[in-house]
Amino acid sequence: MSDQDGRGGRELPGWARTALLVLLGVVVLGGLILAFRPSPVPVDAGEVTRGPLQVDVREDGRTQLRDRYTIAAPMAGTLERVRWRPGDEVEAGEELLGLIPLPAPLLDDRSRAQARAALEGARAGLEQARAREEAMEGAVVEAREALRRQRILLDESGGSVSAVEQAEAGLRSREAELRSARFAVQAAEQEVENARLLLERGTGNSGAERIGVRSPVSGRVLRVMQESEAAVQPGSPVLEVGDVTNLEVVADLLSADAVQVRPGHRAEIDRWGGEDVLPARVRVVEPAAFTRVSALGIEEQRVNVRLDLDPGTTLPPELGDGYRVEARIIIWEEDDVLRVPASAVFRDGDRWFAFRILDGRARRVEVEVGRRSDADAQVLSGLDVGDQVVLYPGERIEDGIRVEARR
Repeated sequence: MSDQDGRGGRELPGWARTALLVLLGVVVLGGLILAFRPSPVPVDAGEVTRGPLQVDVREDGRTQLRDRYTIAAPMAGTLERVRWRPGDEVEAGEELLGLIPLPAPLLDDRSRAQARAALEGARAGLEQARAREEAMEGAVVEAREALRRQRILLDESGGSVSAVEQAEAGLRSREAELRSARFAVQAAEQEVENARLLLERGTGNSGAERIGVRSPVSGRVLRVMQESEAAVQPGSPVLEVGDVTNLEVVADLLSADAVQVRPGHRAEIDRWGGEDVLPARVRVVEPAAFTRVSALGIEEQRVNVRLDLDPGTTLPPELGDGYRVEARIIIWEEDDVLRVPASAVFRDGDRWFAFRILDGRARRVEVEVGRRSDADAQVLSGLDVGDQVVLYPGERIEDGIRVEARR
């Protein structure tokens, strides 16, 4: 028998043994590569979509009466105990307080002349208030006509929605000024009555010593500064009254935010203590700023922005004067824009970038960004609908690195 038969089989050719060794080496090398290959970085992913976008300014504010009246003692004397309490409802002309004047000698010629001049001044103030009321009535008529014209232009495709909104805001402002002018007339009438009583008392024509001071407007008692019976001097404040249904909202914005706000901008009043969001409009942006020190001790330039609730809005009865609210003023909005989550874009120098997820890798792309809100940013170029992007990219995210979206 041959040696080959004694070994029980044939040996592999040399080339086969070499091929097996190469194959084994490839398998081992591949295993090592897989073992030491970096695993994908887990990331939060977002999607580029189309939809509405709103850019707003948020700031704490407070409610405030458009008109408040301080009822004061018209002359020196003894104030009777005030029976009114904060929250009580009063009608225009209803007596609010009683005053027993101090005994005083008749007015001399000079004092009598001053009292007559004060009465004539009060009457002139009343005429001025009535003239302003007439002017405001005319302004309301003009504002209504301007709104009617803008609506006709809009229906005929020759106008714009923003022009109609500005006309509506102008009408609301004129109507509010008319209400204020009417309150001013009532207050001026009360001033005339007080001046007349003072003159009659000094000339001996007063029929009764006790003087009753009446409410110039219908509303509610806001504060009572002097409740007990006491001696008072002329002009001493006793209580405040006002119409609590005629509220406005005052929000003090940073001056950098206030320059973006315009009268007529839509707004929402929230976090006042109830569940409903109250619609409002910007009435005026005050032209003068003031300095306020923040909680961190930083001086800030602030501007008061005044807002009116939309007509037809039911004012919650729980909401009163000086209550804290949050105002959200919408300075820009569009119904259909290409948008990306704001956390996906970042600035590098003067340009904006984002990491687009493509074939399991993060690819850095330049993005042209338009308007931005807290949640989303408008995309003008660089990304398309449906693109997946990395949210909150950190230091580990680089161009070309393997990433895996968290579930």
